[in-house]
Amino acid sequence: MSLLSERQKEELQKSILEYLHTNNFTDAFNALKADAGIDYTPDPKAKYAGLLEKKWTSVIRLQKKIMDLENRNSALQEELSLSPAKRAALQTDWVPRAPAAYVLKGHRGQVLKVAFHPTFNLLASASDDATVKIWDWETGEFERTLKGHTRVVNDVAFDSKGNLLATCSSDLFIKIWDVQNEWKNTKTFPGHEHTISSVRFMPGDLQIVSASRDQTIRIFDVASTHLVRTIHGHTDWVRCVEPSDDGRLIVSCSNDQTARLVDPLTGETKMELRGHDHTVEVVVFAPVAAYAAIRELAGIPSTERSNRPAAYVATGSRDRTIKLWDTQTGQMLRTLHGHDNWVRALVFHPSGKFLLSACDDRTIRVWEITTGRCVKTVEAHGHFVNCMAWGPQAPADAAKANGANGKAEPEKFVNVVATGSVDQTIKIWLP
Repeated sequence: MSLLSERQKEELQKSILEYLHTNNFTDAFNALKADAGIDYTPDPKAKYAGLLEKKWTSVIRLQKKIMDLENRNSALQEELSLSPAKRAALQTDWVPRAPAAYVLKGHRGQVLKVAFHPTFNLLASASDDATVKIWDWETGEFERTLKGHTRVVNDVAFDSKGNLLATCSSDLFIKIWDVQNEWKNTKTFPGHEHTISSVRFMPGDLQIVSASRDQTIRIFDVASTHLVRTIHGHTDWVRCVEPSDDGRLIVSCSNDQTARLVDPLTGETKMELRGHDHTVEVVVFAPVAAYAAIRELAGIPSTERSNRPAAYVATGSRDRTIKLWDTQTGQMLRTLHGHDNWVRALVFHPSGKFLLSACDDRTIRVWEITTGRCVKTVEAHGHFVNCMAWGPQAPADAAKANGANGKAEPEKFVNVVATGSVDQTIKIWLP
C-alpha cells in the first residue's frame, strides 16, 4: 500500500468496503473494517458506491487501448524505418507519373542505355559521349564517370550480384568494370567487326552475350575473355540481345525486321518471329508474373508447362507497334498500337499487369496486358526517349522460392524507373 497516498488509501478501502457490503460479504466487510480501523457506514449515494467496479472496468479498457496503440505504433515505426524506396515498393501497382523525381544532367551526348545496380541505389548510364556515368538514383547525385571507350557506348549491364559492369561500344570493344575495385576496367574483349549494340551477362555470370552490326551474336567467357561461340542467323544489324532467366534461350532482334530465339549452347535458331514492317529495336522476355495476363489477352488456356521461362516475348519496332509473341509456336498474339514514332524500349511491370514502352514520340506508355489497352501516357522528355529500365528486382530463382504461382512478392522489387533521352538527360521516376 505504500504506493498510495493517505487519501488514495482511504478511498480504496472505503470502495472495497462498499463492494463487500453490496455483495453481502458481511464477515469480510467487518474484518476489513476492524483491521483497517475505519469507521464507515455504507451509503448507496456515497461516492464510493460502485467505484471499485468502475475503476476495474476502465483499467481493462485502457489496457486494451494501450495494446492497440502499441501495435499501431510498432507498425508505423516499421514503416518509417523503411527507406522511401522500400516504402514505395509496397505499392505493387505503381507506374511512373509526371513530374520525374530527378533530372540527371552531365552527359554531353544522348543517353542510350540505363541499368540499375541489383542491390545498391546506383544507376549506370551509357552515352554518345563515349562515357559511362554512375549516379545515386535515390538522391539524384552524380557519383563518377567511367572513361575507356573511344566511341559511342551503346549498352550497359550489371551482373546478377552487381560485382561487375559490362559495357559495349562502337569502338568494337566490350569492357568489364570491377564495381568493388573502384570501378576499374579489368577486362576488354575484342571480338566484333562492327558496332556492338547490346551486351548482357548470361545467368550464372560466367559468360556474356553481345549483339553487333556485323550481323552476329557472340558469347564470351568472362574469366578468360575468350570467344566461346559466334551465332549467325540475322541478315542485318542485330540491335538487342537478352538471355532467358534459365539461360537456355537467347532472344535477339534486328534491322532485318525479325526477332530470333536461339539455343546459346548450339547456336541453333529455335524460332523466327516475323511480323514487323521495319527494324525491330527492342525485344524482352515476359516474366512469369505476366503469363496469366498474356494468356487472358490471347485467350490461351493454361497448360501444365505454363510457368517455364521464356514462354512469351515482347518486341518494339520502328513500325511504331509493340507485338507480343508465343515463343513455342512463333505465333504473334497481339499488336499494341498507339505510339506515333519508333518504339525504343520495353519493360514489363514486375507485378506482371503492365507493359511499359518508351518511344521517339517522347512518351512512356503503360499498357494493361489483359486488355492490350494503353492506360497511361507520360510526357517523359523533351526529345526522343532512347531507353528505360525498372529498378532492382529479385532474381527469378528467388521468386520461385516464394512459390511459382506467378505472383510477384511485393517486397521483391523496388518502384523506380529510369529513362534516358536524346535530350542528354536521365530522368528518375519515383512514387
